[in-house]
Amino acid sequence: QAQLVESGGGSVQVGGSLRLSCTISGDHYIRYCMGWVRQAPGKEREGVASTNTGGSGEFYADSVKGRFTISEDNHKNTIYLEMNSLKPDDTAMYYCAASARGVGRWCSAPRFRLDPLRLDEYELWGQGTQVIVSS
Repeated sequence: QAQLVESGGGSVQVGGSLRLSCTISGDHYIRYCMGWVRQAPGKEREGVASTNTGGSGEFYADSVKGRFTISEDNHKNTIYLEMNSLKPDDTAMYYCAASARGVGRWCSAPRFRLDPLRLDEYELWGQGTQVIVSS
């Protein structure tokens, strides 16, 4: 059974940067489409960034476009979310999510991968890592 383990959250000031990591154990990330999802207190989940299999087809929510970037390390079996120019609105719990079942189906649709109504289609979730951006 594959599992996702996240790390890298923390507290930064406005304009700062953080890099979140999501390591897959028990399988290889190439087989999955991946998503980064955040949830702020009192708000619904928001898909912010995603890729299709092997890190292809990067897609970002408008709220983070130009500031967040997904990257991968094949040898470490890890995907990253590089977050720059952080704002207080970026404060949230961040989760990585993965789906193998969606490969060849909804994973091919970038907007679907971030659709709040579809996030439960991801069958694997990390434990979450907290990001706090203070002014």
